Amino acid sequence: MHALVVVAHPRPASVTHAVAARIAEGVRDAGHSAELADLAAEGFDPRFTEHDVAVHRERRSPSADVRAEQARIDRADALALVYPVYWWSFPGLLKGWIDRVFSNGWAYDEVPGQPLAKKLQRLPVYLAAIGGADWRTYARHGYFGAMRTQIDHGIFDYCGAQVPRSELLLEPADGDWGENFGIARALGARIAREFSPTRQRPSASPEPLPTGAR
Repeated sequence: MHALVVVAHPRPASVTHAVAARIAEGVRDAGHSAELADLAAEGFDPRFTEHDVAVHRERRSPSADVRAEQARIDRADALALVYPVYWWSFPGLLKGWIDRVFSNGWAYDEVPGQPLAKKLQRLPVYLAAIGGADWRTYARHGYFGAMRTQIDHGIFDYCGAQVPRSELLLEPADGDWGENFGIARALGARIAREFSPTRQRPSASPEPLPTGAR
């Protein structure tokens, strides 16, 4: 199996990058392959442009950078997203990646008057969020539950993708991230262990509908 591990943090020396690396290690230690996609280093543009609106509304072909990301996901058997918690959600870079890449016609089909078609049912998505607050803060205000509603259900369930595991890794009081790094490596091993070869992979990217088609 092949896992795509997407990381969104501008500093390569960050804890977020260290967690992503250990998830990839866990996959590889189990005898499988993993690709690290560093959105900041690769210069992905998260801005949702007029062309992206046209992709959604008129089914124009996505731009080359979006098609490249979609192809990278199509090659993967599992997707892992690793990110710091900014304002109790994704950082803007990762949210913009979701906004642009998980487009109408590729991640789902939304046609007026027809049932929603969820197109990513083959793809398991694993989440690893790195937070700076303590568990008491997350529990008292319901932040983690709100994140799961917004992200696990609001984004991935809408596309049909299952989220087998959402990890929230919080800064230890003593500053020692060793235990959390172990959790990250175990998550990578879980991704490999839970891979099902019976999941149907897409045969090819669908051709976009003509401009204005519904």
